[in-house]
Amino acid sequence: MLVVRPAGPADLDFLLELAILSGPGFTSLPEDPDQLAERLDLSRDSFEGSIPAQERWYTLMLEETETGDVDGIASVKAAVGLKRPFFSFRVNSNTSSSPSLNIRLDHQTLVLVNECTGWSEVGSLFLKADRRKGGAGRLLSQSRYMLIGAQPDLFAETVLAELRGVFTPDGACPFWDHVAHKFFPMPFDDADMMTGSTDKQFILDLAPRHPIYVELLPEPARAVIGKVHPQGVPAMALLESEGFRPNGLIDIFDAGPTVSCARDHIRTVRDARQMTVAIAPTIEAELPSLISTDSVGGFRAVRQRAHVEGDTATLTPETAEALRVRAGDTVRVKS
Repeated sequence: MLVVRPAGPADLDFLLELAILSGPGFTSLPEDPDQLAERLDLSRDSFEGSIPAQERWYTLMLEETETGDVDGIASVKAAVGLKRPFFSFRVNSNTSSSPSLNIRLDHQTLVLVNECTGWSEVGSLFLKADRRKGGAGRLLSQSRYMLIGAQPDLFAETVLAELRGVFTPDGACPFWDHVAHKFFPMPFDDADMMTGSTDKQFILDLAPRHPIYVELLPEPARAVIGKVHPQGVPAMALLESEGFRPNGLIDIFDAGPTVSCARDHIRTVRDARQMTVAIAPTIEAELPSLISTDSVGGFRAVRQRAHVEGDTATLTPETAEALRVRAGDTVRVKS
């Protein structure tokens, strides 16, 4: 059975494998054991509630319970931009005109901004290639919203997600090569690593202080602004199905889009119901439901069949064991 569970220090080897498989541009999964170990320590402390709520970064693992294999990762940051700026380019639309010549021009500019301070972020969604079917990605993606819905007061009123921008099959990034690299004269991987491991002062020091006119950029760079990496298209579709929409912000290195949604309008947060657990050897249910525990500490989520009647969700013993709940406990269910 696939179960989504909290990540902790014992998951370092699994996380490093996923980081290597994720490839370039996946900023939240650097191929650095020390950074990953720090992240797992932070995840443990976040789920235990031993650090301030706004500093928490919850990392989730998708595990096959029969084998113990970890096949995917997702995460929720309680708040971004508080200790380190959260830089983006805003894509602004502008108009200039000359009435005497009867000419009107519409153009776009990219402006460095730090607009998302205090927002929560869902991210790090990645699965091994052989798991990208059969609903595993949807389970992993939606588990983040079940986590938020379990204790909404721990998260901000607005939730964002950043999607990886376009890279060519040989690993080149058109926006980086033609635009960002002009301001950050270093390899993409170095800038990417520094984004996650420093206070980002280098961005403030080197990033353009004036608007960048999109019309002046080479076509390969213009073509990828706000576009999603091919591997991120399914993730984008899942985000859109939850109510997330582009908000005019893009990543300053790869030009991938940022999307956002009001926390309480996220479909899974809004539609999941609190229910009391009952357990029976067999149950009648045509389709599986998304089921999770009802608190952040010890959070677990599965997609399994449950018989829902009134305020009671009847689970099989196997499902209850995977969730580590007993009869009379409270779970959250989204059919």
